[in-house]
Amino acid sequence: MKKNISVSLVVLVCIAFSALSVSGQKTSSKAEITYGPQPPNIAAISADSVIVISGSTYRFTVDTPEDKGLVTTNIRAKELPAQIASKDGSVQKYAVLDGKGVLKTESAIENGDRLQVISADGKTSKTYHIGTKNMALSGSLVLQQKAVTVGTLTDLVLYFTAGQRSPDARVKIYFPAGIEVNPNNTTVNVIGRGDVKLKDLPTQSIGRVGTKYSYKKVGDYSLSKTSNGGTVLVLEHLDLRPANGADLKMVVSGVKFVKPGNYPFSATYSTSKPEVFISPGTGRETTVLTVTNALSNFERVIAKNFQYKEDTETYTKLNFKFALSEVPAGIQLMQSLDRGKSWAPSAATIDKKKGTAAVSRLKPHQFYTFRLLIKGGMHKGFSNTVSFYSGKLDVKSFGAGADGKKDDTEAINKAITYLNHIGGGTLLFSEGTYNVRTVHLKSNVYLYVAKGAVIKAIKGADAPETTWFSDKKYRSGLSPTAPGPYADPENYMTKQDVGHHYFRNTMFFGERLDNVKIIGSGLITGDGNLVNGDNVMNNAPDNRADKMFTLKLCTNVEIGGLYRNEDLWYDPAKDEPYYILKDGTKSFNHDDMLKIERAGHFALLATGTDSINVHDTYFAKYHSTNARDIYDFMACNYVRVTNIYSKVSSDDIVKPGSDCSLGFTRPARDYKVRNIIGDTNCNLFQIGSETADDIKDICVDNIYVLGANKAGFSISTNDGAHISDIHLNCGHTGKLHSRSKMLRTRTPFFISISNRARILGAEVGRYVFMENGIKHDELLVKNVNIGQVENIIINGIDITEVYGGSSHGGKNGRWKAFDGKQNKATPIVAGYKLPDAEVVEGGLDFKLPNGQHTGYIKNIVFNDVHVLVKGGSPASDKDNIPPELGVGQYNVANLKVQPSYGLWARHVKDLAVSGSSFKYEQPDGRYAIFLDDVIGAKISDVKLTSGNEEVIGLKNAVNVQLDGKNL
Repeated sequence: MKKNISVSLVVLVCIAFSALSVSGQKTSSKAEITYGPQPPNIAAISADSVIVISGSTYRFTVDTPEDKGLVTTNIRAKELPAQIASKDGSVQKYAVLDGKGVLKTESAIENGDRLQVISADGKTSKTYHIGTKNMALSGSLVLQQKAVTVGTLTDLVLYFTAGQRSPDARVKIYFPAGIEVNPNNTTVNVIGRGDVKLKDLPTQSIGRVGTKYSYKKVGDYSLSKTSNGGTVLVLEHLDLRPANGADLKMVVSGVKFVKPGNYPFSATYSTSKPEVFISPGTGRETTVLTVTNALSNFERVIAKNFQYKEDTETYTKLNFKFALSEVPAGIQLMQSLDRGKSWAPSAATIDKKKGTAAVSRLKPHQFYTFRLLIKGGMHKGFSNTVSFYSGKLDVKSFGAGADGKKDDTEAINKAITYLNHIGGGTLLFSEGTYNVRTVHLKSNVYLYVAKGAVIKAIKGADAPETTWFSDKKYRSGLSPTAPGPYADPENYMTKQDVGHHYFRNTMFFGERLDNVKIIGSGLITGDGNLVNGDNVMNNAPDNRADKMFTLKLCTNVEIGGLYRNEDLWYDPAKDEPYYILKDGTKSFNHDDMLKIERAGHFALLATGTDSINVHDTYFAKYHSTNARDIYDFMACNYVRVTNIYSKVSSDDIVKPGSDCSLGFTRPARDYKVRNIIGDTNCNLFQIGSETADDIKDICVDNIYVLGANKAGFSISTNDGAHISDIHLNCGHTGKLHSRSKMLRTRTPFFISISNRARILGAEVGRYVFMENGIKHDELLVKNVNIGQVENIIINGIDITEVYGGSSHGGKNGRWKAFDGKQNKATPIVAGYKLPDAEVVEGGLDFKLPNGQHTGYIKNIVFNDVHVLVKGGSPASDKDNIPPELGVGQYNVANLKVQPSYGLWARHVKDLAVSGSSFKYEQPDGRYAIFLDDVIGAKISDVKLTSGNEEVIGLKNAVNVQLDGKNL
């Protein structure tokens, strides 16, 4: 089988620089080498030889043809120097020679090659023999703590990442003697699925899958002892095809070392495809923990406030924590203002027993270094040091030009890395224009975008990530007859569009981070360099960024303006949002809002991210182009969205959903959404359309829909998920300050079920069948249950101008008045029913796993909802029968024209409508309300107008009551 050779940009002769001592760099050495910082292809280094790993893997870029993903892991000669380093820290030169002594560059490393190492001064040289061996690329084992204090309790945290992707992988972790690893004190997190105790790993949920998915569990484990008293933890049957940061996070709780010393850890892993390989267990697959008598766990306590609020102590007061095995006779906090050159006692409050310290009244805008002085006992001496900058650190001090001309990406990323390295801090973007490609966010680092600061995207963002699977089967489309997305039931890259499953082609990127904030009153703009189309991967490589903020499997995130506790609302006369002040007056001062515009496909794509606070943002204040979805929350939990104004966008403004882009599904719940105002080409608020896992407990209060070419408020389950407990205007987020309003919506409500089944393990078949006299030729899902929608309460909203009247794409003013040509639809509640076997050519040859044939929407309440439609439809339209929603059909447009101008409901159980009205501006020949296959309905105190004798139409509906009387 022919294998492709991977490409690198390493130069022919690489000079390897290691950390330099204070006295300067070394210029001569014995010309000996060791493993470099990133040595995936180095299996072993001995006194005179280097073993280089070769093998194969699947590796797809967005440009790789579908049948060309099998590649070699061999490296070329010019790539070797990047994976080695000088053993003594000196400067060296490297060259690779073949067996005849000829210099090699582009050709692959082979057995018999030689590596020539020459010192910088040319006085010393050494030759290493090169051998190759088929193995898995070396992985990475990292200890979160580099050192711990003897005699103290420690939660030991390790991260392991495999060197290459594989299904059915096996990982071995070798723990040294002195650490008790058991099924109850050790947790594991596999590819970001969540922490579970070892004993619970075999029963951890694998997410929602169809029957064609081969995995039945996340993994298995076993524990055994080594001859020297250590422990071997084996984790097997792991699906490591997805790449979500560290493949394994392991936490061993309550570890106590009784004596100081160096404690070695190591790891290996094995692949199963495309070949069986084992990694070497050397280089970065090894690490050492240092256990010392000195205090080594002195650390700063990071405030992780949900809401950023700045006061006089925000940057002048610090809290610390530490742990000692004995209470010392004396302890003193020491501080330095010259990076450790000189030290002085700090006026601190210290609790020796609890292990806490606090210092206040720090000088602003100073770099502080702190350490503890232990005055007696076994821990006598100085602790490790911690650092802090007492203010916002201006990114300009790291070389950012902010002139709108220079590329500031490198300076910004350098500053973020620095703040993360010292334990966290706030990076200030002062007045100026900052050009960026991709900003790499890091834990505990806040970005503060001051008034007058503009962060602007330029071309050349990070490339979309390389993956185990190709997603090109998805890109062929999702029409009702396109089988590509289902061709490989285990390919998670074909279950959602390319905007969702590529994460790195973005303006701001974060993965597996905690405590990140992007706040302020400045402007962040894509500036036309973020793409908003589905064919983004057809663009040139430097023009494939399609997201502004991308956060993957993160926690504790805030994006928004400066804190205000007032509610945001809308003034139609001024066409501007305003804050409702305590005295009821309006404040049109938007200076404290974060401005966002031209954000590409997503302003925010948050996937698998929990504890999110998005607030006080003004979208498209200056430019309304290059904007699609605003806030997309995929498989996120505990989300708060408040005070959002979007002047116009081409897709949903707030959207909770759940997809397969992580390689597994994850449920979503606990959303509080408040004061959302905007105009959109799609839906102001939508649950879906990606619904691979369950979505529950969502409360939305105070919405003002200025225009929506789909729906003002949409709930759809398309992929089998259970959606429940959705409340609109029930006051669960706080006081309802105003009545919610909808204007210019194609339909006010679109609450629906379809059966698209974009989940792992789904299977489809192509069927021909008749439906209401119309022939269908389309896919039907065979092994995924129809989704559920239940417990929906919709309260207190006034709806007028019911037509698709969004200003998106408009050229003649803000909104175009209704002229009879715009699309319009009824408020819709539509479940889903499979075709009956007798209408299918050849019959229906499958039953869904739960045996159900119809998906009913259950327990839905409309109260105090007032709808005034345009009307004007002929009486013949009351005989219309909208089609069922199948694969690739999940929009209101697929339902054609409804037989009622007011509420249309089909496949519904327990519907209640009270204190509401459905009226028209022009006479309409359709029913006011039409109930089709509705089981149990109570309609009370509802005002209707109709030119027909029958204002309520019934079809296969039972137990329907109108003002207490059965119909």
